[in-house]
Amino acid sequence: MNMGEMEKFAELITTDGAQAKKNKRVSGSWIFEEGKPQFAASLEFVKGKAMLNCELPVFAGGWGTSPDPIQYCLYGIAACFAVTFAATATKEGVNLTKLDVTAENWMDLRKQMGVSKDNIIEKVRITAHAEGGSREQLERILKLTEERCPGTECVVRSIPLEVALE
Repeated sequence: MNMGEMEKFAELITTDGAQAKKNKRVSGSWIFEEGKPQFAASLEFVKGKAMLNCELPVFAGGWGTSPDPIQYCLYGIAACFAVTFAATATKEGVNLTKLDVTAENWMDLRKQMGVSKDNIIEKVRITAHAEGGSREQLERILKLTEERCPGTECVVRSIPLEVALE
């Protein structure tokens, strides 16, 4: 964990709250070629970029060549939870020696297929396995992570959604 940068950012947003406001964006394209991933997006970051491909699961019309969008969603939640847990542990003075995070969900896809109006996502579970602190310390970090993680906030809080056609 780059503690110096984290502390510098915390100090900055303490004195200038506007600096805490960030915008993330991912833009991709549908691929109209049979047998290829159905959607691709390039994600740019400070030291480079990564190309991500995805498609529907085979049972829903995909080709089986890429992860499906929900796997990426769960990856994002798990990764966000892990980085928030690690950052919180660092800030709390706990030196983690192991951290594994699993995100999973249970779905009913009838609504997606147009045959029901029931909710698609029935529940999401995040499981963390951490070592390096006492059980009490790790439970405190888990609770703080649940409260602070942007990924879990996307799951538990109703967030305004805007959809537009250009």
